[in-house]
Amino acid sequence: MVSDSEPPDAGPDGQLTGRQWAAAFAAQLSAAQAGREVPAPDDDTVDTLLELAGVAAHDSERIAAPIACWLVGVAGIAPDEALALAKEFVRARRAG
Repeated sequence: MVSDSEPPDAGPDGQLTGRQWAAAFAAQLSAAQAGREVPAPDDDTVDTLLELAGVAAHDSERIAAPIACWLVGVAGIAPDEALALAKEFVRARRAG
């Protein structure tokens, strides 16, 4: 992960990796929150959110992927709990 105190190293094309970008953006959000730390997601959280995005995108239009991740934040529940709920939602919807 990238430290809050130093900017991430971009690749030769000037782009950050997804995890570098998320860590740098978390630091930016923390600064904007006047002292309220916004932690960068760890690798397990990133993987869970990507899986959640995949569940949403494969069961609907692709726009549902980022919106599902936003809903997790608004709901304030753990990503793994949200993933389980999303999978159950899809199972029930398809069965019904």
